[in-house]
Amino acid sequence: MIRAPLWLAAFWWVSLSILGFVVVPLLFATLPQAALAGNMAARLFTAQTWVSCLCALPLLVFSRPDQTFSRIAIAQEVVVYVVAGLLLALLTEFAVGPRIVARENLRFWHSLGSAMYVLQWLCAGVAFWKLSGPKTVA
Repeated sequence: MIRAPLWLAAFWWVSLSILGFVVVPLLFATLPQAALAGNMAARLFTAQTWVSCLCALPLLVFSRPDQTFSRIAIAQEVVVYVVAGLLLALLTEFAVGPRIVARENLRFWHSLGSAMYVLQWLCAGVAFWKLSGPKTVA
């Protein structure tokens, strides 16, 4: 059985966890200016968007029912969470992120971006959880 979908989901969830809950808070705690930390965080979140895409797109391919790799019946249940997580990543990057960088209504856009990041983290976590559970061969 191929383990690539499990590894992709794990990498996606762990990368979101480390960046959002460890690295970015450390930036704001250690850098002398919040603006400096914010600029660095913006770059890291952009990189995370591409990591999310590089994890989510192959997960979608592996989840297709006509793929020889898709031997796990549960893989079809994962598609909704992968698509939702991918859309959240792209919306955060291209719709919310530019408004945060422009400091446009910062409190609102930052709150929305944070909520979308947590939702993406949850989507990746559910995908990882479902793929790591008992497997049923289709």
